[in-house]
Amino acid sequence: MRILHHHPLHALSRVARVMLAEKAIPFESVIEKPWERRDAFMRLTPAGDVPVLVEEDGVVVAGGLALIEYLEEAYPDTPLLPREVARRAEVRRIADWFLFKFEREVTENLVGEKLIKRLSGQGHPFAPAIRAGLANIHYHLDYIAFLSERRPWLAGPTFSLADIAAAASLSCLDYIDNVPWDKNPEAKDWYARIKSRPSFRAILADNITGCPPPRHYADLDF
Repeated sequence: MRILHHHPLHALSRVARVMLAEKAIPFESVIEKPWERRDAFMRLTPAGDVPVLVEEDGVVVAGGLALIEYLEEAYPDTPLLPREVARRAEVRRIADWFLFKFEREVTENLVGEKLIKRLSGQGHPFAPAIRAGLANIHYHLDYIAFLSERRPWLAGPTFSLADIAAAASLSCLDYIDNVPWDKNPEAKDWYARIKSRPSFRAILADNITGCPPPRHYADLDF
């Protein structure tokens, strides 16, 4: 059986999990705590970062972006990137926005400070970073609303990697109840559609010991 090494509150790991589910690729899940630098995991990837996929034939695909491209190329029957070059570029642009810009401006400041520091024993949360994250998230929700009001899905007429990247990133924040859904009903409606997809069920079932999600986290009618 292929194995995916991941962390439940890592956005790129969640992207990989949703992509595997969308493509109906079976896998076993192994939760890694990257800060522990476990010897067996470090032998798979000297970078020590999740996600890492180990295929049934032993092929190791390490690194979030490398894994995204690998899954799309190795399992093309359920495409998550459109065929047209310009549309593919737009999907990648939006995915990049959430996996890097959103990560830097919001996720690191909220999930990183509030939860990852606690789990990894890296010290106390930094209040200015938390304030910055809480302020920054509104801008990103507004951008989701802007896109979803003009297109059926974030990058165009079809569900794509762009939607997966945005939803995976937001779901990490929703796990710690830091998404002001009541302030942005358009973004909330878009996210509700993602939550209803079968590929998102495992994400909504995540429950970290000692750090449970809020009640609405797995509620499809939140």
